[in-house]
Amino acid sequence: MARWAPDAAGRLQAAALELYAERGFDQTTVADIAAKAGVTQRTFFRRFADKREVLFSGQAALESFLADWTERHADLNAPIESVISGLMTAASHMPDKTAHSVQRTAIIAANQELRERELEKLGVLAADITKGLCGAGVARREAELAGEIGVLAFRLGYQRWIGEVSETSLAEVISQTFVDLRSTLAARSATQAADPQPVASRGAKRRTRPLAAEP
Repeated sequence: MARWAPDAAGRLQAAALELYAERGFDQTTVADIAAKAGVTQRTFFRRFADKREVLFSGQAALESFLADWTERHADLNAPIESVISGLMTAASHMPDKTAHSVQRTAIIAANQELRERELEKLGVLAADITKGLCGAGVARREAELAGEIGVLAFRLGYQRWIGEVSETSLAEVISQTFVDLRSTLAARSATQAADPQPVASRGAKRRTRPLAAEP
């Protein structure tokens, strides 16, 4: 087997996707992936920490980009919009939708361990965005909210984009998803303004006796 493997990472990713689709994630080993890609296991571990990371190889670059973007371009009066702008910029530099990206999403959705790993990665992404916003002078509470909402728009937007058959770009879908989220929140705010009574208390019977008197 050749010691030097050009584009080993790409070959390992392609091999892993094929094997995960054929056998399932749990039934596939690192040795299986390396053998199919024509490299050694040592080559695999030089590029990926474990077999899960094959599916999340671009995460570190995305985290770094967004942390830097939010700190440099944050609008103190509209931090959430700054985050969405950064996510759209990042999305515009991501690869186009392919059969592999669709397959990757299906593999993650079918495995609980991978779903949990994805949520962990998104949590780290939100934390990095929050850190960037705080570095730019945004208040901690607002920065955390902007980070979480931004990542939610990104996650839902990516799922929509993968599931759509149109040629709409990922950046456009993320933008529209954020618009939908904002509309939903605005509608909720309007409902609360019209009826400020908490939902949990609506229809509840008023107690007529003190708690101490109850058996």
